[in-house]
Amino acid sequence: MGGRRIKVLLFEDNPGDVRLISEVLSEDKGASYDVMAAGSLSDGLALLDKEDIDVILLDLGLPDSQGLDTLTRVIAKISYIPIIILTGLNDEAFGLNSIQSGAQDYLVKGKVESYLIGRSIHYAIE
Repeated sequence: MGGRRIKVLLFEDNPGDVRLISEVLSEDKGASYDVMAAGSLSDGLALLDKEDIDVILLDLGLPDSQGLDTLTRVIAKISYIPIIILTGLNDEAFGLNSIQSGAQDYLVKGKVESYLIGRSIHYAIE
């Protein structure tokens, strides 16, 4: 990514997961990240009106939205920003369904390492 900072909007209501994802991204030697976190769908959609975002990391279980409806609502708001689903579900069929619904990738939270999430972000942006 040529040394530029990548602006990430993380839709995640669990502070521990926000901290973990931020730490994992800080370990990526291939890029630098500015991570903004939104604890709800409505907060994240409001940030999309104010910020220039390069990629969205989206948890599908938020206080004000659940499942693929969350993805659908984000795409309806801003379809040109790549979206990577982050979820606790290790379900390949659900992952494929997420990608068919418009996400660029699907990652399981407990299995995310810096090289994997970094690669996913780079591929999604490209």
